[in-house]
Amino acid sequence: MRNPFWRNQNFSAATWFGLAAFAGAGFLAALDLRLATVPLAMFILACLVAPFLPWLGFFLPVISKGTTGKPTVALTFDDGPDPASTPGLLNLLQRYSIQATFFVTGQKAERYPELITDILERGHTVGNHSYRHSTFALLRGPDAIRVEIVSTQKVLERFGILPLVFRPPVGITTPGLGLVLAQLGLSAVNFRFRPFDGGNRRLRNLARFTLDRVRPDDILVLHDLKPAKGHRVDQWLIEMERILVGLGKKDLTILPLETLINRPVMKKVKKSGPDNRAFVCP
Repeated sequence: MRNPFWRNQNFSAATWFGLAAFAGAGFLAALDLRLATVPLAMFILACLVAPFLPWLGFFLPVISKGTTGKPTVALTFDDGPDPASTPGLLNLLQRYSIQATFFVTGQKAERYPELITDILERGHTVGNHSYRHSTFALLRGPDAIRVEIVSTQKVLERFGILPLVFRPPVGITTPGLGLVLAQLGLSAVNFRFRPFDGGNRRLRNLARFTLDRVRPDDILVLHDLKPAKGHRVDQWLIEMERILVGLGKKDLTILPLETLINRPVMKKVKKSGPDNRAFVCP
């Protein structure tokens, strides 16, 4: 006997929730039509809230923690590269012999190619963080999402790499994102908690906040950006070093992201030419 149709489908949590909501609405409608609105309203509310819960794989599979089951964590840095912050950060990581993953934007990778080269030459890995870091692009549908992701892939191919992981700006997930990532063979990597540094706008007690909340198998999300007005790069680097030292004091070993999640973060490819700049969505 063949397996039932539903067993062969890779349905998202949103799909199952939606099916259950409509089934529940149909059952309740037979009792009282007004009751039928309850499960439907719950489904709509879940769809509105879920995009802003980066650890929740509601619309698509999301990797938000590691799989080691050991006291280990991985470091990731978003929004770079940045000539004000990246060189100092790379020196700090090298001093502690730590490998991190940099989720870079295509626009900045194009603007600062020497920093991408430096990141790779020092043994770090690179992930896709969209081209312009536009949250609104992710909300406009699959076509806009595809342009953001593929444009960045094209830029990074010039360095002889192709990211296999994508982190959406601000960790926001949508149904369209799941469709595009599945077509491109990328995995979504988010996080369990964010340090609320505001993209390096708030540095006070950043290390303490992070160390108080970190747990084994966490994927730490920090930012590779020039600190906002009122903060200096050296202050930010002090907070970064406090995090590195503090993780050691908590007996948490920092692993490469690919080791923590047990899957590759990027692969090497033949370098593409500098003229591969534009991507036209089919």
